[in-house]
Amino acid sequence: MIYGPTVLFAFGEGAVLPLLPVMAARLGADIAVAGLVASALVVGQLVGNIPAGWAVARFGERATMAAAGVVALAGVAGLLWAPNIGVLAASVLIVGFCAAAFGLARHSFMATRVPLVFRARALSLLGGTFRLGLFAGPFAAAALLLLFDDERAAVWFFGVCLIGCVLLVLLGPDPEAQLAARSTATPPAGHSRYSRHADGGEDSGEPVTGSIPTQSRAGVFRTMWAHRDVLARLGLAAASVSAVRSARQLVLPLWGVSIGLDAATIALVVGISGAIDFALFYASGQVMDRFGRLWAALPAMTLMGLGFLALSATHDLADADVWFAVFAMVVSVGNGLSSGILLTLGADTAPPANPAPYLGSWRTLTDAGGAATPLLVSGVTAVWSISGAVALVGVIGLVGAVALTRFIPRFSPRRG
Repeated sequence: MIYGPTVLFAFGEGAVLPLLPVMAARLGADIAVAGLVASALVVGQLVGNIPAGWAVARFGERATMAAAGVVALAGVAGLLWAPNIGVLAASVLIVGFCAAAFGLARHSFMATRVPLVFRARALSLLGGTFRLGLFAGPFAAAALLLLFDDERAAVWFFGVCLIGCVLLVLLGPDPEAQLAARSTATPPAGHSRYSRHADGGEDSGEPVTGSIPTQSRAGVFRTMWAHRDVLARLGLAAASVSAVRSARQLVLPLWGVSIGLDAATIALVVGISGAIDFALFYASGQVMDRFGRLWAALPAMTLMGLGFLALSATHDLADADVWFAVFAMVVSVGNGLSSGILLTLGADTAPPANPAPYLGSWRTLTDAGGAATPLLVSGVTAVWSISGAVALVGVIGLVGAVALTRFIPRFSPRRG
């Protein structure tokens, strides 16, 4: 009930994502417009985070997830029967908006209900379910295209996944109600009564009860203002993580094209790197829970930053294809080690009584970092070179590593 709906939503979304440019092209869009249609999903996620924070705080996680699934079905209908580019783009925007609401509702639930002692592992697993859906979805889409020779088959598949998701949320056991019934119970067997702080390794002195908050709920903008210092420091540092991650998805295929590789080779390298990324998602949570958040964030950002910087120097080498494969794997290891770090840091710094409005602001910042990177890479490539754009991404990664080292909270036994 906690991870199942997320897998279904991400699986259907992953099946549709690669086909959005194809659907736009069938309606007469050129390459540039098709790219804008596909990017409407990211825009929808970006603008949907703060309203989603309000909805979760006002109506609760379960109602928000169910409503997001139902509204996303309207977006699926638009994808199926869009008569023009405008309707198609609006439908993609709706799906992105609902994805933000769905993701934030589950993030808020995990932030308040999961004990700190294994919070990072739980949230890394949540991030892994998204990665699983986005990794496996395109294979489902490819199979459906072989069977039906129509990209709308993948959209129908997304609709079926959404229906299953809504039914599971509405008809399955409610995790909130189950935890409320145990709110006065003792901590689960095998776990300490006290939880670890964000930096790990030390007891924070906070009892783990799993209770559901009952304090009065503050508004989204009031919460944003109250936590402006954390959002301006750690939030912007976290946005650099999202920026470098987003760059990986764009830079690797562009780099392969720029050094003259064929599509099959590029797909093979990107596919293997994606498998490495997915394989490491739970290891990230283990590291964060055992040693602290910084032990995952710093190596991840350092590996990605240095990997991009090194890749930028190999464009004109005789064996550029070999170096492309090597540094693609290095960047993927770093990306895998960062799995769940944004979810975990958001949960660590969110107010326990009412996390949803804060998480809406947090996710808006991090999503903005990811949304801005494709524009930055495209602009630098146009005015300078692809090597310059990749080097700039590497610098962002290293600067982000320094910022995370400075702003990730640590527990101090002396100060309590």
